[in-house]
Amino acid sequence: MLSLIGLLGGLGLLIFLTMRGMSLFVATPLCALLVALTSGVPLLPPLAGEDGVNLVTQYMNGFTGFIASWFFIFLLGSLFGKMMESSGGADSVSRWIITRLGTARAALAVVLACAVLTYGGVSLFVVAFSVYPMALSLFRDANLPRRFIPATLAFGSVTFTMTSAGSPEIQNWIPIEFLGTSPLAAWQASLIVAIFMATTGFLWLRWMLKRAVARGEVFEERADDPGSNRQDLPHPALAMIPLLLVLGISFATHDRLGTSALIIALLAGCIGAALINLRHLHKPGEALAEGGTGALIAIGNTAAVVGFGTVARVSPAFDAAVVWVTGLPGSGLVSAAIAVSAIAAMTGSASGGQAIALPILGPHYVDQGVNPEQLHRVVAISSGALDSLPHNGYVVTTIRAICKETHAAAYAPMGALTVIIPLLGLILCLGLFAVGL
Repeated sequence: MLSLIGLLGGLGLLIFLTMRGMSLFVATPLCALLVALTSGVPLLPPLAGEDGVNLVTQYMNGFTGFIASWFFIFLLGSLFGKMMESSGGADSVSRWIITRLGTARAALAVVLACAVLTYGGVSLFVVAFSVYPMALSLFRDANLPRRFIPATLAFGSVTFTMTSAGSPEIQNWIPIEFLGTSPLAAWQASLIVAIFMATTGFLWLRWMLKRAVARGEVFEERADDPGSNRQDLPHPALAMIPLLLVLGISFATHDRLGTSALIIALLAGCIGAALINLRHLHKPGEALAEGGTGALIAIGNTAAVVGFGTVARVSPAFDAAVVWVTGLPGSGLVSAAIAVSAIAAMTGSASGGQAIALPILGPHYVDQGVNPEQLHRVVAISSGALDSLPHNGYVVTTIRAICKETHAAAYAPMGALTVIIPLLGLILCLGLFAVGL
C-alpha cells in the first residue's frame, strides 16, 4: 500500500510540478526519489542488493539509454527545422499554403502537414521540429494565438495517424511482434476511427481557436522569432523538396532500416535544404548552433521523464498494478484497453505502455480466443490516449523546447485533442468490434 501511495503520489507530483513550470531535470529525480523511498528501492549503487537495483542506476539507465537511442534523430530533426527556417523554406511553403487555403485554414494546413509526415514514417519528435517553423509563419500570417501551435502539431501527429492501420510509427508496429499481425490489422475499423478522430478533433480545434480570437487573443511576436518580412524566399516548389526528401527516403527505407532510416532521411533533408536554397540561407552557422542546443534541451527533457518511468517500473506497486489491470474480468479487448492506457499513463509513454503490457496480454488473450487483429488495433489506439498527460516526453518537448510555451498556456487545448479525442476513438473502436465489424 505504501508503494502504491508513493507511485501515485510521485506521478501526481510530477504532473503538478510540470504544470507549474519546474524544470524536468529537477522534478523527475525528486519524484523518482519519492517513489524509491516508499517502495524500498535503495538510493545509491553501494546500497543495492544482489539484483543491483537502486534509484541512481535505474534513473540514469533510463535517461542515458533514451539519449543513446535517439540523440542523432533529435539532433538532425532540430537541424532540419533550423535549416528550413534559415533558408526561408518554411516561410515560402506557409505563404503558398495561405494563398491557396486562406488564413482561415492555417490550422488545417499545419494538421495536414503533420499528418502526411507522420504517416510517411517521420518520427513524431522530428515532425514537431520540422513543421514548427512553418506553423509559426502560418499562425503569424493568420494572426492566431500561438499558444495553440503545440496542440495543432500534436493533433496532426499523435492522434488519427500515429495509431492507425498502415502507420509506420512504432506504436502500430510493436503489437506485430507479440500478436503475429500486420500493420494493417483491423483496417476497416481503424479507418472509421481515424476519420472520426480527425473530423471531431479538427472541429474542436477550430472552435477553440474561434473562441480565443473572439476573446481578443492574437499572435504575439517575440524577440527571438524568425523574421516574417523576408522577400528573398525560394520558390515553394524548391522549398518543398527537402520535406519530400525526408518523407520519401524514410518511407522507402523504413522496413529495411527501421528507425535508422530517419537518420538518413533527415541528413538528406538537411543537405537538401542547404544546397537547394543555398543563396537564401541567412546565418547558417548560427542556425546550426541553435539547432544543436535545441536538440539537447529537447532530448534531455524527454530522457528525464523516461528516467522517472524506469524507476517507477521497479516499484512493487507497479508490478501489482500491471497484474491487476491485466486480470480484469470481462471482454479481453476492454481489459487490454484499460491495462495499456493505465501503464502508458504511469510511464508517460505509448510505446512503453505497449512494451510492458503486451508480453502478458498477447498470449493471455489470444489463448482465450480474442481476435489478434482486433487486439492489435485496441492496444495501438489505447496506448495513444492517457500517455499524453502533462509529463509525457513528447508533450514537454513540444510545448517547452520547440514552441517555447508554458504548460499553463498551452496544455489545455493539447490535452483536449491528444487525450480526450483518442479516448473517444477508443470507445468507438470497442463499439465497432462489439457489433461485429
